[in-house]
Amino acid sequence: MTMIWRLFALTLCFAVGSASAAEKADLVRVTKSESRLYLLRGGKAFASFHVAFGASPDGHKQKQGDERTPEGRYVLDAKNAHSAFYRSIHISYPNSHDRESAKVRADDPGGAVMVHGQKNGFGWASVVTQRFNWTDGCIALSNSDMDQVWNAVDVGTPIEIDP
Repeated sequence: MTMIWRLFALTLCFAVGSASAAEKADLVRVTKSESRLYLLRGGKAFASFHVAFGASPDGHKQKQGDERTPEGRYVLDAKNAHSAFYRSIHISYPNSHDRESAKVRADDPGGAVMVHGQKNGFGWASVVTQRFNWTDGCIALSNSDMDQVWNAVDVGTPIEIDP
């Protein structure tokens, strides 16, 4: 009898895991103060992941090289399966407001801000690297978490990055 219950539980776990793996996000929300990325559908989070940011995470990205992650509403506008970091998804930073603000300060707003996994060849190191902020302003996940985000997010999905 115990074996039947184990098989039932295993089947149930597999079915639940498969259903959530197929779910698509209609919004990605990142909360910097929590170091979390949330996948949402219909206003409800269906997955959550620990993330690392730029080495100077406090505040909105102002210029190239400040190692900050932007804050605000953007779009995930391109996917790259062959980037220098495991599976990157481009964030549409800078937007027109970011460019204008940088122009007033005579700064380059920067760009190439991504959601990505670990540096290629260093996926094994995520148990260490995900414990501190190490990117140049990107949002980094473990490679296994990046696989889930990659599968749940289509190009054109909005992303909100909150302080």
